[in-house]
Amino acid sequence: MTELLSVQGLTKAYPGVIANKDVSFTISEGEVHALLGENGAGKSTLVKTIYGLVRPDAGQMRWRGAAYAPASPHAARAAGVAMVFQHFSLFEALDVAENVALGMENPPAQRVLAARIRQVSEAYGLPLDPDRLVGDLSAGERQRVEIIRCLLQDPKLLIMDEPTSVLTPQEVGILFETLRKLSSEGTAILYISHKLEEIRTLCDAATVLRLGQVVATCNPRDKTAAQLAEMMVGAELRPPQRAARAPGEVLLDVSGLSLASANPFGTALKNVHLVIRAGEILGIGGVAGNGQDELLAALSGEARSTAAAIRFRGQKIGHLGPGARRRLGLLAAPEERLGHAAAPEMSLTENALLTGAIREGLTQRGFLRWGAARHFAERVVSGFDVRTPGVGNAARSLSGGNLQKFVIGREVLQRP
Repeated sequence: MTELLSVQGLTKAYPGVIANKDVSFTISEGEVHALLGENGAGKSTLVKTIYGLVRPDAGQMRWRGAAYAPASPHAARAAGVAMVFQHFSLFEALDVAENVALGMENPPAQRVLAARIRQVSEAYGLPLDPDRLVGDLSAGERQRVEIIRCLLQDPKLLIMDEPTSVLTPQEVGILFETLRKLSSEGTAILYISHKLEEIRTLCDAATVLRLGQVVATCNPRDKTAAQLAEMMVGAELRPPQRAARAPGEVLLDVSGLSLASANPFGTALKNVHLVIRAGEILGIGGVAGNGQDELLAALSGEARSTAAAIRFRGQKIGHLGPGARRRLGLLAAPEERLGHAAAPEMSLTENALLTGAIREGLTQRGFLRWGAARHFAERVVSGFDVRTPGVGNAARSLSGGNLQKFVIGREVLQRP
């Protein structure tokens, strides 16, 4: 296969952190190439560099043999690089065609664009009606909007960041067929995922990053999922063992919970019943967009219901807000990391204060105890292996996975 992209010695450092160090790998035309690594390994920085969002400190890239240094995503798209991000950037109140037009430099007339969307969606097995409101689409259909928006640019390299995280198994199958068709036509795919069996099924090659450096390049089909995982973490992985235990007391009892969604395109909760006992892990299944956000809001107190619909240790709490529920010991870690779980421009210490002030005693007589807040944030960072130069850094400076570890650790250390 003909070499499409060559990355040679890329290095990118931030204050106190080397995100990428001397990274080198190549992608050929038509190749489906996996980029593997645990949270904080440097995957996001690397693909942002390829897509023109980040400028490297050292190293170079070559595109079809010529020097390649995109100064912006616009320059990367002009060269033939497209990217589908993990979190979609779509407007729910607009239809599919209008959303696609927003991502184009010079969109054609709406009628012409709608016809083109239908043509591309049929050609690549991505059924999509250009006249439907995005707010009415499933998570899988919304991803198709993003993919078609990229395909209309005729990309030579398509970067996919965790593309199956919100898809049903059937939608994953449709996506893989689309990617295989693109590959057969010569489009290269750079595929980021933690789902290692998917990597083994789909990808022709894999580059493994650890602590910002390339530690292996292999054919993933020649490796087991366990071997790939061990390359990522640099150690043998042992499955966790859980001792049998008797059910504990009922902590949370949800009975007949019905609640309208605050989002006009959301999903209302209808007569939800569930019971969680002490020491129990209860999974909530379902495809994204089927009431999970609304249920979390109802349980955390962001959305309030009738008092008796939710009981915590026997006490009616459906009418209580988040602060009152936190005092009782009911804590929540929202799915949306930036903006909901953490304030992007605030430091990790300040973000630790946002939810830890009550239970960790980080205030005294109306004043903030900054020393105690810093100590609490440092406990979260050390206890949950959050890769950051220090707790004075802004939340937005962390990779998505590291910020997720910080958010979860912040709640766990408050002894819910």
